[in-house]
Amino acid sequence: MRTQDLDLVRALPLFKGMADPRFDELFRGAFLQRFPTRVVLISEGERADFLHVVVEGAVELFAAHGGRETTIDIIQPVTTFILAAVIQDEVYLKSARTLTPAQVLMIPAEAVRGVFGQDAMFARAVVSELAQRYRDVVRELKNQKLRTGIERLANWILQNDALSGGKGTFSISSDKRTIASLLGMTPENLSRNLATLATDCIVSEGREIRIVDRDKLIGLASPDPLIDRS
Repeated sequence: MRTQDLDLVRALPLFKGMADPRFDELFRGAFLQRFPTRVVLISEGERADFLHVVVEGAVELFAAHGGRETTIDIIQPVTTFILAAVIQDEVYLKSARTLTPAQVLMIPAEAVRGVFGQDAMFARAVVSELAQRYRDVVRELKNQKLRTGIERLANWILQNDALSGGKGTFSISSDKRTIASLLGMTPENLSRNLATLATDCIVSEGREIRIVDRDKLIGLASPDPLIDRS
């Protein structure tokens, strides 16, 4: 594993407070692997064998039931998944696959649980991260239940613009079918909502989105700090 990659992982809130010996112990059995697009990394219902860290690329978390499938989240670097199943030594409730070519660090789940019982700072960081993930789930539940499709889309555009530096333009990392699923709508509804916003708020060309009237977009989105991630 390259030093710069290890430094990125070490800087994550989950690992940054750990004692050096425990960090070395945790990563002794870890390995970094490259994957092409559309590779399934984990499957729901399987026992959690590894804690995954996305170092490069994008990973989709999804679930399926009764012949239907939905996108739950899109993971960007540098982020871990799925911590709860690893700590609890239980099965995954979600599946994961690469949306782009990706580089993923895989840390043995048994090592994570072992260090959890030895390093107080790591244990505290794990509790903090799980609490934050719970709050994210509540925010997303409110987003899906309290907003219309066009409001969810408008907020998603503002959030992704902010993550891209607030320049008013960004590129979507996945296909629009995946984005539609993430936002809780059909691809047809996503196209109609994009067309509505394109009348005076945005320009959408392929995977590129450019904001042309931020104030109007904000007015449609009605951002709420009790729903939207800061």
